[in-house]
Amino acid sequence: MQPGRFLCAIAVMCSLSACAQAPLPGGADDAPRSNFTQTGENTSEVIQDLMERRSLLAPGSAYGEVAEAAIAASARAAEAELIGAKLRAEAASKNWLPTLGPSVSLTDLGDVVAGLLIEQVLFDNGRRKAEREFAAADVEVAAVNLSQDMNTRVESAVGLYAAALRGDEQAAYGNRALHRMQEFRRIVQGRVDGGVSDRADLNVVDSKISGIRTSTATAQDAAATARAELQAMTGRAFPQKPSHLDIGTPPEQVQFLSVLKAGAEANRTIAQAKSGRAGLLPQLSAAHNLTTDGSGSGLTLNTGQPLGLGTPAAIQALEASKEAATRQVGEAEEAARRTYSRQVQQIASYRRQEGETAALVNRSRETYRLFQKQFEAGQRPVMEVIQVYEELVRREQAYIDAKYEVVLIQLQLARDLGLLADGDKI
Repeated sequence: MQPGRFLCAIAVMCSLSACAQAPLPGGADDAPRSNFTQTGENTSEVIQDLMERRSLLAPGSAYGEVAEAAIAASARAAEAELIGAKLRAEAASKNWLPTLGPSVSLTDLGDVVAGLLIEQVLFDNGRRKAEREFAAADVEVAAVNLSQDMNTRVESAVGLYAAALRGDEQAAYGNRALHRMQEFRRIVQGRVDGGVSDRADLNVVDSKISGIRTSTATAQDAAATARAELQAMTGRAFPQKPSHLDIGTPPEQVQFLSVLKAGAEANRTIAQAKSGRAGLLPQLSAAHNLTTDGSGSGLTLNTGQPLGLGTPAAIQALEASKEAATRQVGEAEEAARRTYSRQVQQIASYRRQEGETAALVNRSRETYRLFQKQFEAGQRPVMEVIQVYEELVRREQAYIDAKYEVVLIQLQLARDLGLLADGDKI
């Protein structure tokens, strides 16, 4: 081989190395708005599905602001994993091209012969195609992981905000109840001082006041803790006015993210099994070696792994892994159906409790007003009025709990369906 041709080949290698180190298009300066943006002809239905999902939280609402802040403040470790998977898929998409590498050998005379070895695989039983399929499925798995991570983060943030509002509402009502019970205590104290009532009645009232004061302080602490955690999570403070969270109805035929992930993982496992099986079978390659002493070409027939008596069993094991991956998708679908049914029933149950407790609150309030009038008319003892009012307080607190439990279950359902974050904003 002439020195000029050899130097030209070295230049080709240097240019390839420079291309590998050059910045990729779509970097920080022109990054797409969403990590799920796809370009080219080979698009993924899974990633497109994630891209088209929309949040059930009303845009512009306080809950929508909390969701946006939670996404913006995320460390996005899953995003880095997705970027890495995309780069690996980009590299795998070129695995059908010829490979170029240096070759160095030592002659019988002690001379070093350097050169370039160009190799092109002609037939590999689908190994490189399976490697491309594996890389594409790996991108899908990473994309679903990112969607799960963002939706879980939003569910946590909005759940903390709702918990703070529930604590505020319970504490506000507790303070009103505490003020009213203290009025009752003043009345009972006057009756005890006048010898009309026994001091045991005053002890009962004090016990009820202590219980209300404790539950009110607990609600205040819960609200403060939730807000502190939310601020640590998002770096922001949000409005403290209580408002009931209303989440939209999920669209029909939306798959759980867990099912999408199981399907992508199954495709990745099947592709890996195909690649492993192809590695146990012969492959045909054409090679051309350019050296300082000349050049040569030839065909090579080899296997990726040495064959042995256990090769048939290894092939059967790889086929069994495909069946296992398919069955795992079925298990994920069953688990998703069970979770969906459970959450729907829980929402219906808490909504029923919300309606029933609201009706009970209205009846208790009417009863309390009636007893209050009868007490003022001298027809009812004060302890009976206190007992009725205590029941009203319990039912009011139960109504608040049921109302926010509906919200928390709705958030969990929307999280599992990937409907708490817009796909084009992840």
